[in-house]
Amino acid sequence: MSSTKIGKMTEFKNVTHCIFDMDGLLLNTESLYTRATQEICDPYGKTYTWQLKQTLMGMSTYEVANKITKELGLPLSAEEYQELAAEKYKVLFPGSQLMPGAEKLVKHLKQKGVPIAVATSSSIESYNLKTQNHKEFFALFHHIVNGSSDPEVTGGKPDPSIFLVCASRFPDKPSPHMCLVFEDAPNGVTAAKKAGMQVVVVPDPHVSKDLTEGATLCLSSLEDFKPELFGLPPYDE
Repeated sequence: MSSTKIGKMTEFKNVTHCIFDMDGLLLNTESLYTRATQEICDPYGKTYTWQLKQTLMGMSTYEVANKITKELGLPLSAEEYQELAAEKYKVLFPGSQLMPGAEKLVKHLKQKGVPIAVATSSSIESYNLKTQNHKEFFALFHHIVNGSSDPEVTGGKPDPSIFLVCASRFPDKPSPHMCLVFEDAPNGVTAAKKAGMQVVVVPDPHVSKDLTEGATLCLSSLEDFKPELFGLPPYDE
């Protein structure tokens, strides 16, 4: 039974371009981030709670490290935390898997000629680790914006710059209102709205519902997305 939440049909406006977040939306890496973070916290007797995690999702690499060390009182600098985390990511990230419905939707949009791109807060190094076994899939996107490495991205989500930069790199430079963002995190929803874009959110079941209420559409899985709601080509019968 789908937990799709939609409003009136008039709330959805037609779009021409789609922008995808990556972690927790296309790849199951959010669970890997949680595992790595807890392993760093264990020697200090600290617990990485869901309440803290949901405030970090979508932030840049440095912003995450800085907030975790301060919030949990870890005797580490943000730079030291990043070094420890990077070592754990080298082991965990290559095992990342595509989320349900991701491959079907992305391949469908590509086949139908809909311009698609990725806007991820991950650095280039982190992105390469996560996608090394999914190169054909990520080659379907016109371009990838790596927020933590891109000099044009002036702040992590909820700052809207990553989505505005991503939209500007399509050849036809669409207006923000013609772009549909796919996200899993509250910070990403806020960033997309600030950018003037509609946003479909597929949140982790643990995310507080009030944090995703601002989304244009809330789904339990990408498998539930109906492209025609936003004027995109429907799936072939």
